[in-house]
Formats: sequence, structure tokens, C-alpha cells
Amino acid sequence: MTSIIKHRNFSKGALLLILALTLQSCFVAQDYVRPDIEAETEALYRTDNLSTDSVSIADVSWKTLFTDQYLQQYIEEGLQNNMDVRMALQQILAAEAYAKQGKAGYLPSVSVGANATHQELSENSQFGSLFSGGIDTYDITANLSWEADIWGKIRSNKRATQAGYLQSVAGHQVVKTQLISSIANTYYNLLALDAQLEITKQTIATRESGVETIKALKDAGQVTQVAVDQNIAQYNSARALQVDIETAIFKTENTLSILLGKSGQNFERSSLDIQNIEQDIVLGVPATLLRNRPDVMSAEYGLIQSFELTNVAKGNFYPSLKLTASGGFQSLELDKLLNANSLFATVVGGLTQPLFNQRKLKTQREVAIAQQEQALLQFKKTLLVAGNEVSNALFSYEAETKKFEFRKNEVEALRTAEANSEELLKNGYANYLDLLTARQSALSAELNIIDSQLQQLVSIVDLYEALGGGWR
Repeated sequence: MTSIIKHRNFSKGALLLILALTLQSCFVAQDYVRPDIEAETEALYRTDNLSTDSVSIADVSWKTLFTDQYLQQYIEEGLQNNMDVRMALQQILAAEAYAKQGKAGYLPSVSVGANATHQELSENSQFGSLFSGGIDTYDITANLSWEADIWGKIRSNKRATQAGYLQSVAGHQVVKTQLISSIANTYYNLLALDAQLEITKQTIATRESGVETIKALKDAGQVTQVAVDQNIAQYNSARALQVDIETAIFKTENTLSILLGKSGQNFERSSLDIQNIEQDIVLGVPATLLRNRPDVMSAEYGLIQSFELTNVAKGNFYPSLKLTASGGFQSLELDKLLNANSLFATVVGGLTQPLFNQRKLKTQREVAIAQQEQALLQFKKTLLVAGNEVSNALFSYEAETKKFEFRKNEVEALRTAEANSEELLKNGYANYLDLLTARQSALSAELNIIDSQLQQLVSIVDLYEALGGGWR
């Protein structure tokens, strides 16, 4: 008799297994394949001078690219202390916890509990006639629940949580790349302001001397009081410009302080003239953005996560094979609870097919598919934006390089014009308006050439960031 029961149980178990394997052929969780993005990457940089080499400037460490020792020190401090970087690290820890939970999805759920129950019975009930008063029941029960991953739902959920973790890591890399770029640009802005301040101070000294000269010419009857007043006004204009530049320096130092995660202070720095980024500007092929740009990588991990969650949503329509078991000690008397005669065990295995669930499963699938399509579009958009940033930064660098040569010629010509105008005025061959115009034009040109130097450095930093450099 016992052998017949065992045979029947075995037959039922085999039937459940065969049924599960048969149904599995209807649906198996798909593996992620990167979508075709050839159309998005073709002519992404909008330049004819595109290298076929996969290596780009983004592969260069920021410690190699930026040779200024002060700048290197500030970038190092920023990576350690910046608040955004530290918040991104906490996001990684949170995502890591979810990833660990996803890996544990294959394991069974186990719980243990101890209970004491007192039940008062009706004297007119079936058991009340047998037990007078009430019943005390004591038990220590362990419960186990395990689901077989016959459709790949658990595997897909595991992959989704891993993709979420990698997305948070890429997000941290985005913050690092942006931080390095912001620190470098802010530092170069400080150097440019220092250079403009120095030019302005020299201009103030020159114009102060010019006021004395024009007064002497007035006393000699060569110019009028109007010329004196105009020179005094131009002198004070330069003094006001000095105040504006000093204010800008103060605010820029505060900006750098925030980037470094510290209170506002003065920063040691070198000069703009010695800044020279000698690294060759190599773009690499557009496809390198997929492995260099952290935001592009983050967008793809988001696509992978939504793809796997779509697998999970589709798998929920199929039956789940679950095994549940419980066992322990149960007794009407506390002192006999741990007796061998108090042992009990129950094992249940079965397939559960969802039928009507208030449309929840269908809604989950439709939402998952829509979110997957949204993630795909976001991935392609991020790639296009990355290419646009590279294109803009490259064009700006080439434009500023050309413009710098014109600015140098402009400054040389205006300096000569200023010197000649002053000499002609002293000898009575020019009027004071020519000198004022030449002075003002020379100052503007000198400030512009400093700005041009700054923009060259900024365009290289922007290109480095656009290609995905800095986070390694």
C-alpha cells in the first residue's frame, strides 16, 4: 500500500515537471542585444578629419592632461570632498544593495516562529463537547518557500538589478567627469581674471601718467580743459574696471570653493601664460562614446534594466512552480513540545496559473514595454547629444585657435597706434580724441586676447569632457 502511494506521488511530481517543461517552450526570457545605432553614429562629429583609430583623448588620465600642479591638487581635493560625488557614492551603495537582493532571488525563503494559542470552545460545538473550557496549543514552526525559475523571471530580475547598479556606477562617473571639467574651467577663469587684472593695473598706471601729461599740454596751450577731463574720465573708467575684475575673482574663488567642498577662501595658483595642454587632440571613432561617455553608458544600462523588467512582466503571465514546506513541533502541553511525538511536517508543490487579476499583469506588461521604448529613445538621444557636444567643442577649439592669431595682430597694431598717437599729440600733430580712442581700443584688445587664451583652454576641457574623459 505504501509503495502504491509513493508511486502515485512520484507520478504527480513527474507530471508537474513535464507540464512545466512543456510550457517553458512557449516563453523563454530573451537576452539583451544592443540595438542598431549605426544611423545615430554616422557622421556624429560633423568633421572630415575623423581618425579611424579607436583611441581618443578621453583615454588619457586627467593627471596627464592637466600639468599645472595647483590644478592637479584642486581636482584631487574635489574628487575627495565634493558633495555631489559623495551623494553619488551613496546612490551606488543603495543600488548595490538591490543588486545583492536580485542575486538572492534563486534562494528559498525560510522563516521560524514560535506560537502559543489559547482557544475557548463553545460547549455546543463539535469539539466543545469533547474539551471542557478551552484548548492551549504550542508550536515551533519553520516555513520554507521556493519558486523554480522555469521562465527566467528570477534571472531577468537579477540582471535588471545588476544593470541598475552599473547605471549608478556610471552616474558616479558622470559626476566625476563634470566635476573635473568644472574645476579646470573655474581654475582657468581665475587665471584669466588675474591676467586681466594685471593688464588693467598697468593701464591705470599709464593713464594716471597720461593725465599729468595732458595737464602739462593744457598749460602749454596745446589742448583744452575738455581734453584733461576726458583723460581723467578714462582713468577712472579703468579704476572701475579693476573693481569689477576683483569682484569677479572673489566670486570665482567662492565657486571653486563649493566645487572642492570647502568654505570660501583664496587659492594659490600659477599664471595663464604658462598653461599649455600638449596632448594631441584625438577624437577616436564615434563608437568610442559607448565605452567612454558615462552618461551614454548610464543610458544603455537603463535600457538593459527596462528590457529585463519587460521579460519579468511577460513571464508573470505563465504559471509559477512553487514548493512550500513547513515543519516543527506542536503540542497541547508545553512540557511535551520538544518531544519526538510532537514533530510534524508538510510539503506542498504545485503550479499556479494566474487567470483574473484585475488586469494588473497586463498593465504591468504594457507599462514595461512602453518604458523600454522610452529607455531606447533616451539612449539614442543621449548618444546624439554626446556627438553634438563633441562637434561643438571641436569646432570651438579650432575657431579659437584661428582667432587667437588675429587677436595677437590686433593687439600689436593697437599698441603701436597708441604709442604713435601719444607722440603725435605731444608734438601737436594729432588731437586728444585720437589718443583716447587708441588707448581704449588697445585695452579692449588686450583683454580680448586673454579671453581668447582662456577659450582655447576651455574648449579643450569641454572636448575632453564631451569625449568622456576624466572618470578613469
